[in-house]
Amino acid sequence: MMNFETARRKMVENQIRPTDVTAYPVLEAFLAVPREAFLPPQSRSLAYIDEDIQVKPANEAGPARYMMEPSPLAKLVQLLELSKKDVVLVVGAGDGYAAAILSLLAQSVVGIDSDEELVESASAKFLELGYDNAVVVSGVLPEGYPSEAPYDAIFLNGAVEVVPEALLNQLRDGGRLVCVEGTGYAARATIYHRDGDVFSSLSSFNAAVKPLPGFARAKAFEF
Repeated sequence: MMNFETARRKMVENQIRPTDVTAYPVLEAFLAVPREAFLPPQSRSLAYIDEDIQVKPANEAGPARYMMEPSPLAKLVQLLELSKKDVVLVVGAGDGYAAAILSLLAQSVVGIDSDEELVESASAKFLELGYDNAVVVSGVLPEGYPSEAPYDAIFLNGAVEVVPEALLNQLRDGGRLVCVEGTGYAARATIYHRDGDVFSSLSSFNAAVKPLPGFARAKAFEF
């Protein structure tokens, strides 16, 4: 039987640390959260590979959904520079793993997802594992969750072609939003900052991660 605790330590030492993730609280969070617990039973043996892992296949309701590869996820979490006073929104909470990681670094976490089955599964895992400062709710991803805004930090749990203004407007003054913007290997991890009514962005590193549904750029009209 696979020793998940040993595999988790190896993930941190061999996949996360070597990619410039040095923040001790972030490393501790990845050591503490059982990645395998957020996967379907048939996929748990794959929990600590350095690849995205499918958590739900595509169907008529939408595209396949994935758990993000450990290294880019850790680097994105480190970019947020969270404190225990922060209130965080996770857009595309999916399986709940990223929200669980963030719950160990922040005061509270609200996750939103458009897939009811994933919302129910993540909520059950939070209850089972004791992540009592994190919740997952149903909603339309590009709209965020304005009823609990403003947020100190917003994390988009997948690649997007465009960041909707509706999400940026849910940031508190001084807040930041982290996402992977673009498609394929040309996509870049990007952090947005809010200063009053002004938003600035800064690209950080290349990251090829699976896309979030609902964030495709509108097609330009062609003759």
